[in-house]
Formats: sequence, structure tokens, C-alpha cells
Amino acid sequence: MRGGTVDERVPVDVVNAQDRQPVDVAVGVLIDGQGRFLLTSRPAGKVYAGYWEFPGGKVEAGESIEDALRRELHEELGITIGAALPWQQEVVDYPHARVRLHFCKVFAWHGDFEMREAQAMAWQTLPAVVSPVLPGTVPVLAWFAAERGFSGPTH
Repeated sequence: MRGGTVDERVPVDVVNAQDRQPVDVAVGVLIDGQGRFLLTSRPAGKVYAGYWEFPGGKVEAGESIEDALRRELHEELGITIGAALPWQQEVVDYPHARVRLHFCKVFAWHGDFEMREAQAMAWQTLPAVVSPVLPGTVPVLAWFAAERGFSGPTH
């Protein structure tokens, strides 16, 4: 932990973490025309409430990653996205679940942002200034730093 934020992704039970099947999660990395990326806070009542993350949610049976992302971003943010470009995958072991995060870049959407789960939103650049950042978000910030030639802390 650094400055009250979680910096590392650490399984609660390393021995049994591999036994848990990962849940597939579609994650939208929305990037605006200025190169900023969108982070949203996790709503009250959910695990890690108040932590900042890239928006998205679980992939339902029979859904593609893009279909799940399209549905989740409409349900959570009230927007309709254009193409979702597969970018990176990361498996993260949280105490409550093991998740396989499918990160997709999204450059086009329409509709006004509506925070339908009473979450907050913030357009960010590196280093991200919102805090605390969800552990599954940390590698994305590092990937952005590598792509953009950014050096220094990412959050």
C-alpha cells in the first residue's frame, strides 16, 4: 500500500487461487479525442465501493466480449459504444473472485453519460489523480505508460 491506495494484486490464498475458475469480465477503456481515459468509481454496496476502475462487467452466457461491453456500458453509463477493440487481458485474484479482465479500447460512443449506479466519473491522464485505484486497474495504467512513453508513477 502506498498513500492509502492498493498497489499490488495479491491473492488472499495463493495456494488455492489457481483452483478458482476465473469469471470473464468485459472492460471498456474509453479514450476521448484529447487522449484522456475514463475511470468510474465503484458504487456503494458493491465490493471495493469507492475504488476507481475502468467501467464494464461480467460476460453473460452466450455473449461475446464486445456484446457484454456494449450492454454493460449502456446499463451503467447510458452510452452506446462504437467498435470495441480488444487490447489486453489480465487475470486478477480478488478475495471475492478470480476474474479474467478483457480490456477493450473504445474511441467512439454516443449519448450523454448518466451515472446509473450513482457512481462518479473522471477523465484522467497519467498519472491518474483519483484514488484509491482498484488493483485490476493498475496494469492498465502501466500499459498506457508504456504506449505513451510516460515515466514515473502512474497513480
